[in-house]
Amino acid sequence: MADPDPETRAMSAGPTLRRALGPMDLLLLGVGCVVGAGVYILPGVAAAEYAGPAVTLSFLAAGGACGLTGICYAELSTAMPIAGASYSYVTRAFGPGAALWVGWMLTLEFLLAGAAVATGFASYLQSLLVALGHGLPSALVQPSVGPAAGAPGPHANLAALAALMLVAAALVRGVRESARVNTALVVVKTGVLLVFLGIGIGHVTPANWSPFLPPSEGGFRFGVPGVLRAASIVVFAYLGFDTVATAAAEARRPARDLPIGLIGTLLASALLYALVSLVLTGLVPFRSLDVPDPVAEAMAAVGYPRIGILLRVGALTGLASVMLVNTYGHSRICYAMARDGLLPGWFMRLHPRHGTPGLGIVLAALLAGLLAALFPIGVLADLVSIGTMVAFSGVALSAMRLRVTAPDMARPFRIPLGGVRVGGLWLGVVPVCALAVSVGTILIVLAGIGQQALAGRPSAAIFLLLYLAAGLALARHQARRRRRGEADSRA
Repeated sequence: MADPDPETRAMSAGPTLRRALGPMDLLLLGVGCVVGAGVYILPGVAAAEYAGPAVTLSFLAAGGACGLTGICYAELSTAMPIAGASYSYVTRAFGPGAALWVGWMLTLEFLLAGAAVATGFASYLQSLLVALGHGLPSALVQPSVGPAAGAPGPHANLAALAALMLVAAALVRGVRESARVNTALVVVKTGVLLVFLGIGIGHVTPANWSPFLPPSEGGFRFGVPGVLRAASIVVFAYLGFDTVATAAAEARRPARDLPIGLIGTLLASALLYALVSLVLTGLVPFRSLDVPDPVAEAMAAVGYPRIGILLRVGALTGLASVMLVNTYGHSRICYAMARDGLLPGWFMRLHPRHGTPGLGIVLAALLAGLLAALFPIGVLADLVSIGTMVAFSGVALSAMRLRVTAPDMARPFRIPLGGVRVGGLWLGVVPVCALAVSVGTILIVLAGIGQQALAGRPSAAIFLLLYLAAGLALARHQARRRRRGEADSRA
């Protein structure tokens, strides 16, 4: 491993995480977080509402857009193999003020994603148990706020909370042990998808693909605009690949292993998503796919209803691996922020036996679990994308800034296609495109949240405003601390 420059070494001061992950561990870590319930749900909704069979192109376009940012991650993570990923890169490039906002928005992403995935896990678990004749009491799978109409008694989605705490227990035992659990989950869920592909490809009706790109019906319904709108939706299916970069401090050979993990995750996920969506739209007419479980419905439509149970098992293992990797990434972001004094020191306290930030892992899982237990998360799903795209924007800008401010930094992997220097930035072709995609996605999501608010559904807008207000208060507090520290040093 190349010796980090002095500034990077200074940023990574503190307790040292163990370097135990190889390239295949990182690749499976990425696939574990990316290939989750999205592959079982999103292709159906996006095809039925926006793109038709061309949803396959939407998945490929979304994967390519994420790949632009993945290339930026590859350069920065190999140059700065420390915990924190985008938060640490922005700290180095633009200082603690900008990094605080990136870290704050990343925390929003991980909290809501963890809660949403845990809620989905509880729902799929209940669905599987009901299919087997042994459902859980509704009080254990309904959130406290907004329970099912007419349901008696108090409710809390304790199944979601319990799932996250089991994940935390696995993570506390060590990153190597967690990687083994994740590998098993990835093998199972990928195997289930391969079973679907193997059976489904023999029952495809080519007429269901005609026309492959349905003519526009106005707005974002079908045609090229529909493909682009579907891409902005299914990009959610790729969120989490950047968790590979948060593992930089635990990679054995970051310069070799991190690019393999980052780019390999995107390639493997894009291929799997494209194949599933292509077979899915070939099995049944795309307009009939707007259902919660389109893959299982498609199997039932071609005469394999019992495969639905196997697909539910695949969805459960997929969600479990996403919870595992999401909680891992969240705890490492909190570790980096605590290292810089932005969060309490509990988040960076290492377990004396396992060498993991145990308390931070438990707290991260507990916070997400409480959100899942108390609140219906579905209305806030768009906020996950905002947090991620803020981080992606920070990564692209950091790559362009550090080419100017730290030109001699060792970069085992370099962003291809070149660029030009303009002022304090190096305007590379790849990072400029990555930044444009990220900002465009943020604007699309904000427009959608605004439309929801005007239509009488302001929950997401209110939550976002309150969260930003809390971040502003934290930023002002940190600014006052820095000023006091500077005054004390001068005195």
